[in-house]
Amino acid sequence: MNTITRLFDFPYYQLQKNNIPAALVTKQNGVWVKTSTQEYIDLSNTISRALLRMNVVKDTKIAVISSNNRTEWNIMDIGVLQIGAQNVPIYPTISEDDYEYILNHCEAQYCFVSDEEVLRKLNLVRHKLIHLKEVYSFNEIPGCKNWKELLELGKDQANQPDVEERKDNVKAEDLATIIYTSGTTGKPKGVMLSHQNIVSNVIDSSPRIPFEESTSVALSFLPICHIFERVILYIYQYYSVSIYFAESIDKLSDNIKEVKPTVFSVVPRLLEKVYDKIYAKGTELSGIKKWLFFWAIDLGLKYEPYEAKGFWYEFQLNIARKLIFSKWKEGLGGNLNVMVSGSAALQPRLIRIFAAAEMPVMEGYGLTETSPVISVNCYKDHGFRIGTVGKVINHVEVKIASDGEILCKGPNVMMGYYKDEEKTAEALQNGYFHTGDIGEIDKDGFLKITDRKKEMFKTSGGKYIAPQLIENTMKQSRFIEQIMVIGDGQKMPAAFIQPSFDFLKEWAKIHNIEIGTTNQEIIANPKVIERIQEEVDTLNEKFGNWEKIKRFELTPDVWSIESGHLTPTLKLKRKIVMEKYLPLYKQIYGETS
Repeated sequence: MNTITRLFDFPYYQLQKNNIPAALVTKQNGVWVKTSTQEYIDLSNTISRALLRMNVVKDTKIAVISSNNRTEWNIMDIGVLQIGAQNVPIYPTISEDDYEYILNHCEAQYCFVSDEEVLRKLNLVRHKLIHLKEVYSFNEIPGCKNWKELLELGKDQANQPDVEERKDNVKAEDLATIIYTSGTTGKPKGVMLSHQNIVSNVIDSSPRIPFEESTSVALSFLPICHIFERVILYIYQYYSVSIYFAESIDKLSDNIKEVKPTVFSVVPRLLEKVYDKIYAKGTELSGIKKWLFFWAIDLGLKYEPYEAKGFWYEFQLNIARKLIFSKWKEGLGGNLNVMVSGSAALQPRLIRIFAAAEMPVMEGYGLTETSPVISVNCYKDHGFRIGTVGKVINHVEVKIASDGEILCKGPNVMMGYYKDEEKTAEALQNGYFHTGDIGEIDKDGFLKITDRKKEMFKTSGGKYIAPQLIENTMKQSRFIEQIMVIGDGQKMPAAFIQPSFDFLKEWAKIHNIEIGTTNQEIIANPKVIERIQEEVDTLNEKFGNWEKIKRFELTPDVWSIESGHLTPTLKLKRKIVMEKYLPLYKQIYGETS
């Protein structure tokens, strides 16, 4: 069996073991179209031959901007990488100014786009793109070259020996991709990851996910331009898992029912929304059904792995699983046996409830700069502990600096930031990558993240505040959709809150309260303010006096990626949120602030 040292080795490895008929599956015109392992490789080679005929040389940067995950993305990925060029994936939802910055910074010569909207944004800055020779689209768009032209150009196999020669010359330590982090502040940074960085991470983290080789089915919907989902896709390929690509987040629920996946990856915000939907349905029940629903939830919230709660608890849990949780599972396709979560901290209550429902969420931790996995929970060998991000994976070393910062060393640590020696030197010191996260390792080797180093702040009384911890707790309220804790240098912590407008409308309807129709009217309504104050007061009880949210202001806008509040992985852009709501900040702390 060939050893895997470069990213494009994964499909060839899969072919040797299992030529699966549904290696990559994308819906086209309402039909799931399957691409086998052999077709995947053949098409990738066709792309490689076409790129050579277009005089693409080693280290040429080729950008891919796709609004959805799809078979074409993966074919392009292998086709580009095996000739020693680099795939530069770009978030579709960032601004056209960021498109311009990234495409010029990496000197991309070609760009592949998924659809008209991405092309529209790209065309707004096209005249400023110095190095770009041509744009190709996956969808058929009038007036834009189509990627099928490359499939035509690469049909003739005469130059396949040249492709083979290029493949043989690609080394494990060569640059494979540049991933621009969406940075919560300033210009995006280009993280350089080698084949070895990502391959080692795939192989070292893959034992943590339970797979039935060549029978597991995955649904992929998190952005593939992010290293988290991309590594998950390589892991699927390593285990010969059939990968179905969801059409969009809007159609996720339908796609789950059609595909009936055994595994998918999630981000906390998505899981929160799934749970809120289930909970809302439960509140609509009546009588014994309603009682049973909330009895099951109470049981779920007490869940501990490995039958730690004893016989009586397990007995009740089995009943709850049969009567209630089985319906949840059915709603998520019926076959789901594991979810993998990354990108931000997940509320422990959600981990408990989904594990109780036999759909455990294995929370992991990592950064783009670490390819990304540093640690991840795993059910086998007692490797699952709620409230932690699991044990550190093989061949990776973690130590905690004197100020609590998590430092990481291993084959997964990036080559550096593209064209930025200063930031590289700052992040990589004495062989360790400085994560910027604060954490601790318990006596059994489980890693726990407590906050972002850069996001912690001190009140004027000298007390440290860890905002993420407070925000995660507050978001347990169904009234609170988004929240940002503020108060650096002030006498007390406060917050900007975006209420859950949909939930507030439901609540108002049930209680026959007039709260207005526009978001502006809703946030100004005294009853709404009073009700959210109750939620904040209740959740404040979990914190020390100096950490309690003393004041808040509600915001009328829905915080989103498009409007700049959130990064593409749904983290808060704190600096931008602060700028947007400066008048509210002054209202909270007085005009002189």
